[in-house]
Amino acid sequence: MIIKRRSRTLAVACLLAATATLAASGCSKSETSDNAGGDSSQGAQAAKTPEGTSGAGCSLQSYGGPKLDLKNAVVGFSQSEKEANPFRIAETQSIKDEAKKIGVKKLLTTNAQSQLSKQISDIQDMLSQGAQFLIVAPLNSDGLEPALKAAAAKKVPVLTIDRKVNSTACKDYVAFLGSDFVEQGKRAADAMIEATGGKAKVAILLGASGNNVTTDRTKGFVDQIAAKAPGIEIVAQQTGEFARDKGQQVMEQLIQSKPDITAVYAENDEMGLGAVTALKAAGKKPGNDVKIVSVDGTRNAVQALVNGEYNAVIESNPRFGPLAFATAQKFYAGEEIPENVIISDRAYDATNAEASLGGAY
Repeated sequence: MIIKRRSRTLAVACLLAATATLAASGCSKSETSDNAGGDSSQGAQAAKTPEGTSGAGCSLQSYGGPKLDLKNAVVGFSQSEKEANPFRIAETQSIKDEAKKIGVKKLLTTNAQSQLSKQISDIQDMLSQGAQFLIVAPLNSDGLEPALKAAAAKKVPVLTIDRKVNSTACKDYVAFLGSDFVEQGKRAADAMIEATGGKAKVAILLGASGNNVTTDRTKGFVDQIAAKAPGIEIVAQQTGEFARDKGQQVMEQLIQSKPDITAVYAENDEMGLGAVTALKAAGKKPGNDVKIVSVDGTRNAVQALVNGEYNAVIESNPRFGPLAFATAQKFYAGEEIPENVIISDRAYDATNAEASLGGAY
C-alpha cells in the first residue's frame, strides 16, 4: 500500500512538473473579442504543486482504453459557448495552437452555442467521425451524461476543462483541469475588502446557473466577506448570465432599486464591464463612486483597471492547450492523472495592471 501511494504521488508530481513548465495562449459570454489572444508568453498557464490536486488517480490501465499516439490520432474539442467573448476565443485558439504544435493528426472542433442539447450531439457526432480522445469545456455541470456514456462505451477518454461535471472520474471522464473557483471568490472578496476599506454595500452579479463556477465563486466570496468584513453588506444577488449586456441591464435595474450600492462583485469580467457602462450612463464614476471587482483577466477589464474604472481582477486563465495535451500525453504514457488538476491564477490591481496588460487575453 505504501509503495502504491508513493508511486501515485511520484506520478502526480511528474505530471505537474511537466505541465507547469508549459506556456499557453473564466467562463463567460460577451459582446466583444478585442485582443482576446493576448501575449501567451506572459499569460502562461501552470498547474499548482501536488497540493493543488485531489481525487484518485486515473491511468490508461485503470480506465481501460487503448494506447494512442496523438500524432496518429483524431482528437475532438467541444466548446460550450459561442466564441464572441475573450475567454472562449482564447481557450479554443489555445487548443488549436497546441494541437498543431505537437502534430495531432486531426483536430475536430465544435461549438454548442450555449445549448446543452447541441453539446451532447456535438460530442456524439465527433465520436461518429472517429474521435479517439476528447477535450470538453462543459456548458453545465449536469446534463452531459448521454455524451459521456457514449464516449465511455467506445473507450474514448474525456478530459474536462474550465468547468467540472458531476460524474464519476476515471469512468465517465479522466480528469478536470481548471481553476479553484472557491479560491477565486475568496481572493475577489479580499480585493473588495482592500478597495472599500471593509465598509460597503455590495451587489453580486451572479454567473449562469447550473454550473460549479457560479456556485463556487459565490460561496468563496460570501464566506470570505462574512468571516473577514462584517462592515460589508451584500444587498443584492442577481444573475447576469456571464454576459455583458445582461450585466449592464441588471446594473441599470440595481441603480434604480438599490441606489445606495457602493460596490459590485461581478463573477466574470464581461458582467463587470457591463456594470461600468451602466454606472457611467447614470452619472456615477465606476472604480471611485462604486468599486468593482471581477473574475477572468480579459484585456478589456485590465485596461479598465489602468483607466481607473475598475479596482481588481482575479484571473481565470483560459489557455488550456499545452496543459490539456501534456496531460493527454502523460495519460497515454501510463501515468496516473489526478481527478482534479488545479491551475495557478494571478491577480491584477492598480499596482500591476499596466505592466501586465500584455499577458491579459
